[in-house]
Amino acid sequence: MIGAGVFTTSGLSLIGLPSRPLLLLAWGLGGLIACSGALCYGALARRIPESGGEYLFLGRIVHPAFGFLAGWVSLLAGFTAPIAAAALLLGAYLAPELNDKLLACAAIACAAGLHIVKMSGGVWVQNTAVSIKLLLITGLIVYGGMNRPELSAEQLALEGESSLGSFAVALMWISFSYSGWNAAVYIAGEIREPARNLTRALLLGTITVTCLYLALNTVFLYCAPSSSIVGQEDIAARVAGAIGGDGLQGFVRLLVGLCLFTSISSNVMLGPRVYAKMAEDGILPRLFASWGKNPRAAIALQALMAMLVVVSSDLSELLSYVGFTLGISTAAAVAGLILLRRREGAAAVPIPGYPLIPFFFLVATLSTAIFMAPERPVEALLGLGTLALGLPLYFLRRRGSPS
Repeated sequence: MIGAGVFTTSGLSLIGLPSRPLLLLAWGLGGLIACSGALCYGALARRIPESGGEYLFLGRIVHPAFGFLAGWVSLLAGFTAPIAAAALLLGAYLAPELNDKLLACAAIACAAGLHIVKMSGGVWVQNTAVSIKLLLITGLIVYGGMNRPELSAEQLALEGESSLGSFAVALMWISFSYSGWNAAVYIAGEIREPARNLTRALLLGTITVTCLYLALNTVFLYCAPSSSIVGQEDIAARVAGAIGGDGLQGFVRLLVGLCLFTSISSNVMLGPRVYAKMAEDGILPRLFASWGKNPRAAIALQALMAMLVVVSSDLSELLSYVGFTLGISTAAAVAGLILLRRREGAAAVPIPGYPLIPFFFLVATLSTAIFMAPERPVEALLGLGTLALGLPLYFLRRRGSPS
């Protein structure tokens, strides 16, 4: 979960939402939405404990065409665009004067290589890096809290007015920062005792990350003057410079580089499992199926597509597009959960906090998308266009498949 979004969102959001308390409120609300989604996805995974995520859920519950749409969204917005966003931000942090897209592509290729060569090796690197990342982020939070500089009211002042639309845009970008809350369902079939462990992984992981995000963004927003953070992609490094000088800033750039690489690696590991499942079902070419093995061809496809997005995209556009499109996809999955419960009954499909939790998730997610769309119309249209293109591709593919 801890990837590109948390290390850039607050700096970019302060342009349209010039209020520190409102921005922290948006981070807290984003965490509540993610936690409610984790509970819903845990219920889905208990009922359908296989790998595949939304593709599997919607295909089984509603219709294979809806499953294909979810998989199509995962291919473009669920994994490819987030990998590209993390890689672009990695370039901004490690090569701030160059913002080198070549470095971004190299990071993607390295992560793909780890998972193609040997899955267990990639998982070991991922787990080790995440453990180091959590320790260092906690250290930054503690250090920032203990060494917060005295800032005047003038230094903390922000220009502009907040609006419901700007709050929705910030919440959409924040939702992207939380978007890994559902990651475990993509490898549900590879998890031991999924009925018990999946819900625990989803919920405990999301709660932990919510607490870290709130603490980290409090440091970001209140430990540096407004002039050094508003509109800045590399807000973490700039805040570190304000707290501890160039030495700490350089250290934080390396820390964020590690965080971003683990985000790239986790998405490169998870996304191809969806495409492999689609290939096994005959919707994608059989080349991308895993058949019980490491899906190397699907991993290579994922890396290639992410590199293409890197060389042709802008970071803020990616954040808006991904947040909008994934919001629709996850809302569809939760709506499918409600449909499944009505069809099979409460005993077969228990949902924690029903009906409050799933309906809260639906209302919050869809409302954010509706209010965000007028503020970022191009990205919203691209998201809707992604969905619209999926259906004809599905029927073309099915028509061309052997019966």
